[in-house]
Amino acid sequence: MAEILFYHLESQPLERVVPVLLEKTLERGWRAVVETASPERAEALDGLLWTYRDESFLPHGISGGPFDADQPVLITTSDANPNGAAVRFFVDRAVPKSGEGYERLVYLFSGHDPDAVAEAREAWKALRPGNTVTYWQQDSAGRWTKQA
Repeated sequence: MAEILFYHLESQPLERVVPVLLEKTLERGWRAVVETASPERAEALDGLLWTYRDESFLPHGISGGPFDADQPVLITTSDANPNGAAVRFFVDRAVPKSGEGYERLVYLFSGHDPDAVAEAREAWKALRPGNTVTYWQQDSAGRWTKQA
């Protein structure tokens, strides 16, 4: 049984949220894989994770390289898990199909995109059986509040 967290982005963009969540994942000693919908978006996330804060960076790589298995965070457009991650993030309309093989799934979607919200509702219904599912929404100050 996987723990599946739905993050409904309202007041902060993905680019501000995902690095913080990845840092927390690494602090717990977990590896992560981040699935995105396109190679262009994978490249953009790669650049973000190197530069999002002046005082630090998140060690990571883009899948397809010779050291995928060694990466603590791996960005991919496929459903593979080449770094043996315990946590899988879904961003930019990549949608989880199953929690199998992971301790935790983190599904981030924009509340400003009606299609993304509809996809999240369908994923919620499909993933609830057999998993621990929670729903988190940002308040106006950017804090996360558990809604379900």
